[in-house]
Amino acid sequence: MFEAVVMLCLEGAAGQCRAALRPGYAAETLTACEEALTANPPVPFAGQAGMAECRERPAPALTFVKIAPHTFVHRGRIAEPDADNLGDVSNIAFVIGDDGVAVIDAGGSRAVGEAAYLAIREQTELPIKALILTHMHPDHVLGASVFQEAGAEIIGRERLSRALAERSESYLQGFGERIGGAGFLGTVMTLPDREVSTTETLDLGGRILTLTPHTTAHTTTDLSVHDPVSGVLFAGDLVFDDHAPALDGSLRGWTRVLADLGQGSVTRVVPGHGGPVLPWPDGALPLMRYLETIAADTRKALDDGLPLSSATAVIGRSEAMNWQLFDLFNARNATVAYTELEWE
Repeated sequence: MFEAVVMLCLEGAAGQCRAALRPGYAAETLTACEEALTANPPVPFAGQAGMAECRERPAPALTFVKIAPHTFVHRGRIAEPDADNLGDVSNIAFVIGDDGVAVIDAGGSRAVGEAAYLAIREQTELPIKALILTHMHPDHVLGASVFQEAGAEIIGRERLSRALAERSESYLQGFGERIGGAGFLGTVMTLPDREVSTTETLDLGGRILTLTPHTTAHTTTDLSVHDPVSGVLFAGDLVFDDHAPALDGSLRGWTRVLADLGQGSVTRVVPGHGGPVLPWPDGALPLMRYLETIAADTRKALDDGLPLSSATAVIGRSEAMNWQLFDLFNARNATVAYTELEWE
């Protein structure tokens, strides 16, 4: 197979270039790919050096494991985004039906999205019908433009477009500075084509996924995906494993959503970080314990009259040995919990 690629180069930095994939032109022959490019040339990227050209499809840089028939998951690194991982710090999954593919989350840069696309193409040439974004955080959404170019409908929870638009500049700046160089080139913020406000289904042909929007929990934009055929729930960051939880919504809301999550035929869960697949409901027990600890410690700090500046140093500290990246996230979690619970 052949794919279209373009060379992207960092302005004013000699040698800082990368070959970026341009989905939508895949063909079995070089001639067919070139004819497609001629008929419908892609809009140039910022930093693009030269015209798009066709090359043999490269091997994917991401590894996906098969967790059920036609169901694959990539475990992102437990790390902050940087030049080494290019923003590959969250889990990505895809499910193949008879008629097409659904992708769940897209990684933290265009480069990661391209690698995920190539991994899908190792398994099937069926159309990518949908990219489902489980919430608004940049490590899950910044690879979305790749799948939009591949023809996927981008789906998110109601209010996701607004949340991404409001945070676009800071997300792109923050991840751009951490990843830096050529690795972040081509990355843009891509908004959903459609938002989900009530539970609905997505038919892939012989495989019907259930999309469920949740009340404010991990964030204000959480959306889970259930595959009844395999019993797998794709929870996004409603479930964390190994990676320290990040509270960006409501502590009480997250606890309630977690208690109700995955009722029925769910037997396994794919978390947003870690795993990549856990038994259900036992896989959520460490997260529930952490949230309960945060709540109890926060209430005690409030009862003891501790100011926020002192409370963040003690809230959740007993959990420090149980989570990677704990010190990067716990103080912020404590701040969110304190601010929420002081008005109980």
